Order: sequence, then structure tokens, then C-alpha cells
Amino acid sequence: MQKGSIRVQTENIFPIIKKFLYSEHDIFIRELVSNAVDATQKVKTLSSIGEAKGDLGELRIDVSLDANAKTLTISDRGVGMTSEEVDKYLNQVAFSGAEEFLEKYKGQNENNIIGHFGLGFYSSFMVSEKVEVITKSFKEGAEAVKWECDGSPEFSLEPAERNFRGTDIVLHINEESNEFLDAYRVKSVLEKFCKFLPVPIYFHDAGEVKEVKEGEEPEAEKPINNTAPAWTKKPSELSKEDYENFYKELYPFSETPLFWIHLNVDYPFNLTGILYFPKIKQSYEIQKDKIQLYSNQVFVTDEVKDIVPEFLMLLHGVIDSPDIPLNVSRSYLQGDPNVKKINAHITKKVADKLDEIFRNERLSFEEKWESLGLFVKYGMMTDDKFLEKANNFFVMQDTAGKFYTMEEYKVATASQKNKEGKQVVLYTTNPVQQDAYIQQAIAKGYTVVKMETLVDAAFINSMEMKWSNTLFTRVDADIADNLIDKTESNESVLTKDDAEKLKGLFDQPQDGMHITVEVKGLSADAPPVTATRPEQMRRMKDMASVGGGMAAFYAQMPDEVNLTVNGNHPIFGNILSEAEEGKQLKLVKNLGDLALLSQGLLTGKNLTEFINRSVELLETKN
Repeated sequence: MQKGSIRVQTENIFPIIKKFLYSEHDIFIRELVSNAVDATQKVKTLSSIGEAKGDLGELRIDVSLDANAKTLTISDRGVGMTSEEVDKYLNQVAFSGAEEFLEKYKGQNENNIIGHFGLGFYSSFMVSEKVEVITKSFKEGAEAVKWECDGSPEFSLEPAERNFRGTDIVLHINEESNEFLDAYRVKSVLEKFCKFLPVPIYFHDAGEVKEVKEGEEPEAEKPINNTAPAWTKKPSELSKEDYENFYKELYPFSETPLFWIHLNVDYPFNLTGILYFPKIKQSYEIQKDKIQLYSNQVFVTDEVKDIVPEFLMLLHGVIDSPDIPLNVSRSYLQGDPNVKKINAHITKKVADKLDEIFRNERLSFEEKWESLGLFVKYGMMTDDKFLEKANNFFVMQDTAGKFYTMEEYKVATASQKNKEGKQVVLYTTNPVQQDAYIQQAIAKGYTVVKMETLVDAAFINSMEMKWSNTLFTRVDADIADNLIDKTESNESVLTKDDAEKLKGLFDQPQDGMHITVEVKGLSADAPPVTATRPEQMRRMKDMASVGGGMAAFYAQMPDEVNLTVNGNHPIFGNILSEAEEGKQLKLVKNLGDLALLSQGLLTGKNLTEFINRSVELLETKN
């Protein structure tokens, strides 16, 4: 038996590994199974070039739990190790067997070599009081050996009994890590990290005995992983059902996605994956961190904010790249030019896909806009390169259900310009509540689009800065004739004195509001009084209501309200001829309150007074 000390620079290496190398202790399962896959891929490579002789047999990995013996064993049928290799790889911490193998067999399917049989192996000591490695090399005449270490720098190496090629790593689980003697816990970690590894992985629980009744066939053994997930195949090999079934495999309880993008790049970096656009009917359904990052089919993380542009964090799916730089524990990304290149590539692929669908299947694109709009608007606000392409496929839906690109809207509403010549986009945030204003605008021949999602307020502000000749104005921000630079105008039928008297009657103080009154000659079928709020001030108040920006400052400011009195409405002839001044004042006050009510501005004491006054007027005898 050989005995010795593991050759490390400091005897404190094990405490460092146990406490600081890996942020989560369950990572050891990923590392050891990855090493087992690595060993299996190596023997396949060697067999393909004639260096591993004979039949390889069934290539698989077995993870076996024996809670009574307090052991967890990872077994492979890969290349195995000779006594010299054990000494070289296990007794020299941080020596990477995979890197040496790649160098020697460069060009031989090296992308499949994922393990780092060095520090990764030593993650086993985070949970073990003792680790045994029983291994036999594929090389002809090799003898099996057993390596053992109790977590100190001391080890032993001796001959062992093993009749077949491969390696068993036996972990004797320590008291602090008893959770890894629970079958459910171990299986869940395997499914998390190893769900798509390319070698079949089987889990065995020594405490689980399945009873087979007489005459029945024993249940077929099933691997816990899918060795050939959809993203590893060519798009030409996959049907619509294949993509949808893989989505269900990733997200079992989600609705069928809208569509997907299959990534497959081999230059200037390696990147594969499938990104899905999920259905999002309500903004509150938004969920980030649903994209999973893999490195050669080994799960790494679902924190992909450095790789995927922020606006695409709403997507679902998988990204797999061996070129993404990870720290030694693979738990976080490190700064690297490849990350920025991958980020830019994904943005381009998504923009190209959306543009393609819009051009070739516009009706389908419009039907999906309720969900797609969120991604597109978010991207246009945060990524200028995406904005350039999105200008072609961004659409707005009007209140009649028709969709327009911005260019189409400009053509259809060529007359909708203000005095400065800016294109005025009339929009509604609530078609039901703002219906009276919408109908007035439509009656004038204007087109009103819907902007009713949570992201639209920020989108409008952002686009006004990016589209310098465009002005977004809510349909109730002013009466339509005030918004558009029109040559014709109606004159009031009222005399100057009557107009001044009417203005004076309406110009009454209201709690919590600063009211400005003007009398204008509008069409006779327009409402008698219209309440509007300056667009910019209303936006600030709206943001304040959800706690944005200078929320406290704007929340305390009185509402700025413009009351536009339609001097051509016949009702004012009756009001001005009313002999009883008190009743005249009440009628005027009610008309103003009705206009405020339509804007949602009549609340509290003001609303109570309006209700009482309305009852009183109904009770008044002529």
C-alpha cells in the first residue's frame, strides 16, 4: 500500500474547499456526475480512433444511495485510471485531466469534454468524512486500484478488486450533510443539474424495494435525464410538436409558447439553445429568470442577466455555450468579450425573427401582439440596436381593432399634426373610461390607439425622446380641436357678455384642484363641458400614484384641470335664461362636476356634494 500526502501548496486547502469554493453544497453532485460523463466521453473518443480496444458495452452512469451505510456512490464505465493517473490527478489538486486530454486529442470531438477532474472532484469533501475512489483503466493489463482520503492531506493508494473498466466514487456522508442521504433530495439535485447530460444517468435507492407480483414483468429501468434535448439537434430535425414538447419538459405547467428561436452558432463563439416567447396576457404575469444556462448540457445557472439582454429576460428556454467564462465553481460569470458578443447576437436573432414573422405572417403577428408588445416595447426602450429593427415591426392597435406601424399611422393620420408640425399620436389608456373623448376624436376623423399596459407610460416617455418628431397625447388630455393644427374653427353663438358670464359661473373653487375655464365655439353635438388635464402634468401625477420618480412632490400638488365650455351647446341658452340665480349656479356646477367625474377627478367631499345637489335639482319644482 502506498501512503503519502496530497501535493498542495497549503494544508488549509480542504477547509477552503469545504467553506468557500462552492456557494451551494449540492454542487458536488454536478461536479462528480460531470466528471463521470467526462470519463465516458473520453472512452468513446478513444474507441472511435482505435485506442480503446474491444466492445465498450453499455455506457451509463449510476448514482447509488445507501442511507444505512451513509454512502452515496457515483459509478461510471469510462476510461478509468491507472495507479499513476490516480496519483497524478487526485494527489495534485487543481490538475485538470480534461485539459491535458484535450491537448493530446485536439479535434476529436473536444466540445464534449466537460469535466475538470481536479478541484471539481474535491468538492466531494464538502459533504464527506471520507472519500474512496475504486477505478480500473481501459488500458490493457491495467490493475484496479483504490484511493482513500479522510479530508486531511493524508491519503492511501492500494490494489483493489474490480473486473471492469471505469470508476466508483464512494462518499461517506458526514453528519452535517445528512440531507444527502435523503433519496428525494439527491434525485432532485440530479434532475436540476444533470437533466440533459449526454450519458444516461440512473438513480438507485438501496432503501427502496419494489415488489413485483408473480407473473408481472419488473418495471423497466429509466434514466433520470434526456440525453438528446431539442437544442442539441438541428432545426431541420425538429417538428413544431418537438419544440412544444420540449417546452413542456422545461415548464410542465405553462401554456404553449407563441413561437421560438433556435440558436446555433459556431463562430466566433459556440452557442446553441432555444428561446421561447411565452404567452403573457397580464403584465403581472411577468416572470424573469426563466432562461437556463448550460455548458455542454451541464446546468450552470438561471441567472443569465449578463448573457441575455435585459428586455429578453422575459423569455423562457435554454442557452448552452462552452465559451461562456465561469469561475472555478461555475456559479457565476466572469467579464469576457464573448459575453458581450453573445448578448449582441441574441438581440439580433430575436429582432430578425420578429421581423421575419411580421413580414411573412403579419396577421399571426398581430394576433400575438398582446404578449409580444411587452417584449418589443421593453426592448425599444433599453436597446438602441433593437430599436432600429423594431421600428419596422412595432405596431399600435386603434380602438376599432386595426393595427398600424408607426409609418402607417403617420400616413393614415397625416393631418394629425400640432402647430410645431409634430405628429400627434392620440392614445387611450382606458377605452371604457375615456369613451366620450374617444368618440369626440373619432367624430373629427382622428385615429386613437390603445396604450393600456403597465409598460406603456414609460414607453411613451422614452419614444418621445427617441422619435423627435412624434408627440403622444392621451385623448382626454385636451379637446381634439386643441391638439391638432386645424385651419377651420367654429365660433361661439354666445355674445361676448354671455360668454364672460358663463365663464364666471364655471370658475368656482374646487378642493384639491386648480381649474382653468375657457368658453369655445365647438360643434353643437359636442359635450357641453369637457374636463381635460395637461398631458405632462397628468403623466407626472400618474407616475406619482405608482411611486415613481418624485412621487411625494407630485402627489401633493393640486390637479391641473382645464374646463372647456362649449358655447354652442343648446343647454346654455336655458341656463343663461334661468331667472333663479341659485339654481343657475347649481346647474352650472353640476355640468362641471359631470365633466370632472368623467376624468375620475370627482372624489370624497366633492362627489358627495355633487350627489346631494343632483337630488336637490330633481326635487325642485318648476
